[in-house]
Amino acid sequence: MFSVVKNVLFFCLLIPALAHADDVQTLKNFFQNATSMRARFQQTVVDNLGRKVQEVTGSMQLQRPGKFRWDYDKPYVQLIVGDGKKVWLFDPDLNQVTVRPLDKVLGSSPAALLAGSKDIDKTFELKSVGKQGELNWVEAIPKEKESGFDKVMLGFKGNMLQEMEMRDSFGQITVIEFSKQELNPRLNEKSFRFVPPQGADVLSE
Repeated sequence: MFSVVKNVLFFCLLIPALAHADDVQTLKNFFQNATSMRARFQQTVVDNLGRKVQEVTGSMQLQRPGKFRWDYDKPYVQLIVGDGKKVWLFDPDLNQVTVRPLDKVLGSSPAALLAGSKDIDKTFELKSVGKQGELNWVEAIPKEKESGFDKVMLGFKGNMLQEMEMRDSFGQITVIEFSKQELNPRLNEKSFRFVPPQGADVLSE
């Protein structure tokens, strides 16, 4: 009788561990299998006092490795394009373009993180934090100290990425909620090319 009870207890203890392993595997599967993605997003930034300092919406596309496009449309227009070698940030109001090498920003922004390497566990320590609400969450802590943030939380519903939370060393939190997601759509290569408009100021870093 004792051995039966012991086995039942062991099985009960094992279930959460298996569930946590599955959460991390879901994240790895997403990075392995989602070679492209298209979605709408809402991005909210909260400071270390819990005050909302930014809320923007837009659409995003990514194609691994290293190609992405984020079109911010409300309340202002801005464009970020990664072409596989460089990252271009275009501000139409200022008619200004900032360009940086991709490897200098890879992983330091939501756009670059999602479009990065399929082997996410090579650059992040991964740990499941369980289910909160309707989402299963995985914590990703960058192994590189100069990444620009302390950790990223990724929330999944099934195999679909629903939400990201990025926390930096100043206590600021960037929350990105995705909607109308499409996994592995066929994307136009022209979406990941950027030519500075005539007359724009181009700043290189």
